[in-house]
Formats: sequence, C-alpha cells, structure tokens
Amino acid sequence: MRIGELSKRTGVAVPTIKYYLREGMLPPGERTSPNQARYDESHVHRLRLVRALIDVGGLPVAKVRDLLATVDSPSDDIDKLLGTVQRAVIPPLPASGQAEMQAAAEEEVRALLDDLGWHCREDHPALTALAGVLVSAQALGHGTFLDTVRRYAVIAAQIGVADLDYIADKRGVDGMLESVVVGTVLGDTALIALRRLAQVNESTKRYPHRRAGTLTENQPEALTQAGPDDLA
Repeated sequence: MRIGELSKRTGVAVPTIKYYLREGMLPPGERTSPNQARYDESHVHRLRLVRALIDVGGLPVAKVRDLLATVDSPSDDIDKLLGTVQRAVIPPLPASGQAEMQAAAEEEVRALLDDLGWHCREDHPALTALAGVLVSAQALGHGTFLDTVRRYAVIAAQIGVADLDYIADKRGVDGMLESVVVGTVLGDTALIALRRLAQVNESTKRYPHRRAGTLTENQPEALTQAGPDDLA
C-alpha cells in the first residue's frame, strides 16, 4: 500500500507518518521508485503500537522512540527490556530536600520487599519512587499509609505474575519483546482505570445513601464535600 492508504488505515496523518519514518520509529517501506515506497501490514501494526503508547500510555514521543529502538535491537533479553520499559514509565523523583526521610523510607521499602521475598536491585527507580511516596505521606501526617501499601503489595504480586504470564504467552522473541512494552505501558493505564472502578463499586456498597442525598453517621467527612460526579 502507498503512504496515503497507510494513513487511512491507521488514522495517522501522512506528515506524522513521515516524521516517524525519519525518527526510525517506523521501518522504511519497500522502495519502488526514488520518491515512492510500498508499505504492508507490519507498518500498520507498528503505527498502531506507536499511537497506543502515545495516546493511551501517555508516553512522550522521545520515550516511545527509545523503547522501540530497544525492541528492534538484536537481543532476546526480556529482563533487560522490562527494566528499560520500567525506567521509561517511572517519572524521575524530584529532589525533596529531605534526604534523611528519603533514606529511612527506602529502608522501609527494602524491609517490605524482604518480608515479601521479592528480589529487586537496590537502585531500582521503582524502589526510590515508592520511598518518595512514603515521604510525602509522612509529611502530610499519614505515616500509617505504609500499612495500606503493604496491602497493595499483596495484590501487586498477583499483577506481576499476570504480567509475566502475558509476556510468556506470546510466540517468538519479537512478540515477547513487544508484549513487555504493551503490557507495561498500557497495563499501567488499565490498572488506574480498574482502581477507579473498584473505588466507585466499594464506595457504593459502603455508603448506599450517598446518592439519595443523606449521609451515614460513619461516612468520612471527605465524602460530604465531594461533588456529584466524584463517585460516579
């Protein structure tokens, strides 16, 4: 197919497709003349992957380019790619000016990982990010938030198994490498959406009178200040 048809098939504008070609995010088509190229279903698939990572995953173009370069590299190291993807999707931790609290929180996270029997590098960005969350919670007077994080961790262990099962289910190294990117980036977005839906469901069960305009005696004050769409 020509680039115009590729654009129609994917909904991606021709100038954008040309940009992706220049950036190496889309493999070049088969040259049929000095100014013409032919594209196939692999280009349709790659364009849809690029747009999914940007539109659904929320990744900037530069990160998508780097991730795809890793996927396209001649390597079958799934663990290495998973680390690359995770570093891409975890935002850098801003300097908090609370070095002692950060260090203490990182020790709490390491202790949590030890209790769970999890294996993780000491300098993994996710460890640092989770510790930063605990520092923020502590500063807000929510030191017991760690107890909730422990409950999260039990569920997260099952999610980790599901993620790696999803990767292992794919045929061939290329399919597995791509599934790391798709499962991690789109999976994060899916988990956020599922969490919101679960919160709505649980809130409806716990506070059934909220929609009728009356509040139960034990309902948290925060809910009394919520807007009409906050739980819908």
